[in-house]
Amino acid sequence: MSSWVRLRAVLELLPGVLDAQLRRDADLTEFEYYVLSTLSETPGRALRMTELSWGTNATLPRLSHVVTRLQKRGLVERFSCPEDRRTTHVRLTDDGWEKVRQAAPGHVAIVHHHVIDVLTDEQIRQLAAISDAILARLDPSETMTATYTRYDEPPKPQTRDVK
Repeated sequence: MSSWVRLRAVLELLPGVLDAQLRRDADLTEFEYYVLSTLSETPGRALRMTELSWGTNATLPRLSHVVTRLQKRGLVERFSCPEDRRTTHVRLTDDGWEKVRQAAPGHVAIVHHHVIDVLTDEQIRQLAAISDAILARLDPSETMTATYTRYDEPPKPQTRDVK
């Protein structure tokens, strides 16, 4: 119980700390930054909306709302796929790329300050192992595998039945 209560406290407090720093320093919510940074790490800095929703674990309506806000600010643009006009893509604009580049150092610094720097190397390895065990239970279909493995190992191929 004591471990759960502590994890619960981290799950409550950390998102607010990350969000507050990004709002203050970059005028972005944490989720907006996550969307922009996800796009920034893809070939051509563009993804289909459905792929972006998988990668950010967002519903299409929530993602559409956030993309609309980002589009109004000139940070992303939507476009139809030339091969399939029914498919909408989102691309990071040059201004969006610059926003990510400006926001990243502060975001990385706050993550280091509140998480990485307070742990030993062994605790970092344990945190990864613990997170993997929890993710195996929470995400057995590995919907977000590319998100949580992209820095450790080559991404696993994703196969989806789109209906």
